[in-house]
Amino acid sequence: MRKDSVPPAPVGKIFLCLETKPLLATMLAITLVMLIWNLHPYYENLLSTCHCSSSSSVTNFLNTTVVAITTNPSVAEVKKLTASAIRTATATSASLKNADPNKRQFTAYGNAAALFVQMGAYRGGPATFAVVGLASKPIHVYGKPWYKCEWISSNGTSIKAKAYRMLPDWGYGRVYTVVVVNCTFPNGNPNHHNLGGKLLLYAYYGLSPRKYEKFTALEEAPGNYNEARFHPPYPYEYLYCGSSLYGNLSAARIREWMAYHAWFFGPRSHFVFHDAGGVSAEVRKVLEPWVKAGRATVQDIRAQEEFDGYYYNQFLVVNDCLHRHRFAANWTFYFDVDEYIYLPDGNSLESVLNEFGDYTQFTIEQNAMSSVLCLNDSSRDYSRSVIVFFAHFSRVRFSGAFAFPY
Repeated sequence: MRKDSVPPAPVGKIFLCLETKPLLATMLAITLVMLIWNLHPYYENLLSTCHCSSSSSVTNFLNTTVVAITTNPSVAEVKKLTASAIRTATATSASLKNADPNKRQFTAYGNAAALFVQMGAYRGGPATFAVVGLASKPIHVYGKPWYKCEWISSNGTSIKAKAYRMLPDWGYGRVYTVVVVNCTFPNGNPNHHNLGGKLLLYAYYGLSPRKYEKFTALEEAPGNYNEARFHPPYPYEYLYCGSSLYGNLSAARIREWMAYHAWFFGPRSHFVFHDAGGVSAEVRKVLEPWVKAGRATVQDIRAQEEFDGYYYNQFLVVNDCLHRHRFAANWTFYFDVDEYIYLPDGNSLESVLNEFGDYTQFTIEQNAMSSVLCLNDSSRDYSRSVIVFFAHFSRVRFSGAFAFPY
């Protein structure tokens, strides 16, 4: 007589069940953590496009989510690392506010080739502002982007104005083109009570008003507005705005150039240089005495190399310098450090410029170097002859390299 065997106890199934649930929970937790980890670098752009709440709310959400999904001790380390990464990102964002005014930042807004890369924003007068930056060239060539300005006062009131864009680089731009956005408020100074406020710029991807980026272009502290700065007398008589300095510059030639033009323009002049990688330790040593004497400023613009524009973004640099120092001097000059200004026939710079008192802009005729113009004085010891460009101030011709909206 066959006996039925006793069915085995379902130990294996119970064991399998007990092992599978923590495993699935752990895998789910890790998957969600990795998803949040990968989304974190992009959530600010996503929020900017959707115009949702600030990044601090998202950070709180991420922290809450991490706590909720990491109840299993096996992913405690993942939780710790993720929270640390979020804190690091927040600290990095805060560190972008550089205290050095000569260390320039290039802040990108938008996705892929940025919709707008701001270099600076400045007042052009009581009612007008200029926002200087780069923008995606394909968008401006094939699309129809547009801009809008809004002034939000410290008391909460808001004034909007239509903006006007200018593209001053003659189409030389590469991935990026230079854009100067002019904001003019038709009813006058939006900060006429001097309460302070901020200028917001709305940058639209195309004709549709639904897709845009909004950012603060300029902030003005209460009591900081001073209309006197827009009228003479200005701090300097002459200002030099140099284009991007790059490559292997000769410190000896820079010493010679600076000494000559400091003499040429006189004591009421100032020189602004832009270091795109060409100011080596030797060149900086040459310029340092002029910087300490208050005669020169060297701005670090090496971060511009991230944005592929024409010739180290020189059109961007000179337009920024134009608007940044618009009310710093009676005359602003733009030429390179391998060029010299020379006045023939004993003319003085002041007498020549008096002839152009009714003009806001003129160009200098450039001639090839000539050995005839070299200084040859055997009674004085010179390390080298001074070779100059023979320049005539003989005609007025307007240039499209600069944006003059006023």
